[in-house]
Amino acid sequence: MLRVNEYAAIVAQFFAVKDKRGVTAIEYGLIAALIAVAIIVGARAVGSNLNALFNSVATTISS
Repeated sequence: MLRVNEYAAIVAQFFAVKDKRGVTAIEYGLIAALIAVAIIVGARAVGSNLNALFNSVATTISS
């Protein structure tokens, strides 16, 4: 009869991660997603400021 420690070792071996390529791919995917979010937020901020600048120039030119 197996002892609890032996059984736990067998279960741990069964669930052990031998191929970590999937984990690495997920990490790179998360990093890419965070970079994309940062780019989108930055582009929106620059776009809003640029829009205000163009509106100011257009107002100045039209008056």
